[in-house]
Amino acid sequence: MTKERTLSIIKPDAVGKNHIGDIISRFENKGLKIVAAKMLHLDKARAESFYAVHKERPFYSSLVSFMITGPVLIMVLEGDDAVTKNRVIMGATNPAQAEAGTIRKDFASSIEENSVHGSDSEDNAATEIEFFFTADEILPRTR
Repeated sequence: MTKERTLSIIKPDAVGKNHIGDIISRFENKGLKIVAAKMLHLDKARAESFYAVHKERPFYSSLVSFMITGPVLIMVLEGDDAVTKNRVIMGATNPAQAEAGTIRKDFASSIEENSVHGSDSEDNAATEIEFFFTADEILPRTR
């Protein structure tokens, strides 16, 4: 297995419902280590910039509007196959289609308010991590 890093965001809905600890426990219990974390309240410009890849999609405006409704917890997770492992732990984007025991099945209320974001590839993880963190904000890589 390959040791990777990925970005995870606990979204405003899950933060507002006090699910931060529950969600972090799931990552840690599956072997992912938090190597950086910060809580932010995104402004519209920062949310638009982060989600710019989705600008042409019909859900872009509502996603940006949702992401600025409250604080988020942004983390860098590290572990064996972290990108894939995080995606499995999160579950399907639509919580109605997510498997039992996944974060989205257990905590999300809709496809839009789906509790978490996770990078979908190693390349996107690197880009997303760099968007929110400087190198000195992230713990050194473990072996």
